[in-house]
Amino acid sequence: MKLSSLPITQNMPWLAPLAGWSDLPFRLLCREHGADVACTEMVSAKGLVYNGKNTCDLLRTQAKDSPLIVQVFGAEHDFMRKAVQILKEDGFCFFDVNVGCSVPKVAKTGAGAAMLKDLPNLYKVAESVISEVHKDKGRKIGFKIRLGYYFDENVYEEAALRLQDLGADWITLHPRYARQGFSGTPCYEALARLKELLEIPVVASGDLFTARDGVRVLLETGADAVMYARGAMSNPRIFAEHKILWRHVRENGLVSSQIPEYEELFPKSPEQIKTDLHALIMKHLAYAKEYCPERAVLQMRTIVPRYVRHLENAKLLRQALIQCRSFEDLDSVIQEYFA
Repeated sequence: MKLSSLPITQNMPWLAPLAGWSDLPFRLLCREHGADVACTEMVSAKGLVYNGKNTCDLLRTQAKDSPLIVQVFGAEHDFMRKAVQILKEDGFCFFDVNVGCSVPKVAKTGAGAAMLKDLPNLYKVAESVISEVHKDKGRKIGFKIRLGYYFDENVYEEAALRLQDLGADWITLHPRYARQGFSGTPCYEALARLKELLEIPVVASGDLFTARDGVRVLLETGADAVMYARGAMSNPRIFAEHKILWRHVRENGLVSSQIPEYEELFPKSPEQIKTDLHALIMKHLAYAKEYCPERAVLQMRTIVPRYVRHLENAKLLRQALIQCRSFEDLDSVIQEYFA
């Protein structure tokens, strides 16, 4: 893969690593709609070392899919270092270590957010992978963390400072505790505190469902960039909307309480909304058919309902999609719905 710079600026939004979602077709769709940086799904270090087929599938990419960050997870420093070596040999330049996933099958291995319970091991892993990444000029590595594992056990400041000292190039913070999962309210004040503490860039994450959410968090915390996750799953155009809204806010000197929703600035008729959504879905389907044909039908049966959830008769479309067994079925059902 061609080496390119990694933009970390407030008007250049990122696509988060989304398990089961941010594959090559979805990344290309988001890039087409303004995503400046994209992350792969979580990749298992052991899966890489043992050459697991499913792990290799997660690394599918192509020239337009750049700059691309590979997110790796694992709790054993030797496997993590070897995984990075393999990725470097395959031409990847940017890496992220997952220290935030609270899914039981990841956490029970000591990886993901469980690493926040064992900071000495986190630092051991970090030292190993950072030294491996930085052997080659231009390669960079970040860490995606949470506030801590247990409620009210804040370790993010200590962890972030130590990771910075070890050579991390950026820190992404999802300001919740691992035990919260995605429940409760993110503590965005923690992003502001981390920004004051660190010299390296801080990327904001967590409950950014609209472009307004992302712009507001940037204004209120001073974070260097924003990473969209669930907001992008429902609306891949969120990245372009972010850029337009950010420019509007800066040009007009707005504070966070004055930020409008993107739809307030650029209202659309119901017919136009439906037309644009139809085009988006067909583009996603085309990318899926080209790059992941073996699993695309099942995926699109899940993805399309999320896109149309606010439209009339969305439930009927969802029921029809469940019966689809081929691309021809998908195309027929989608065309009939949008006719």
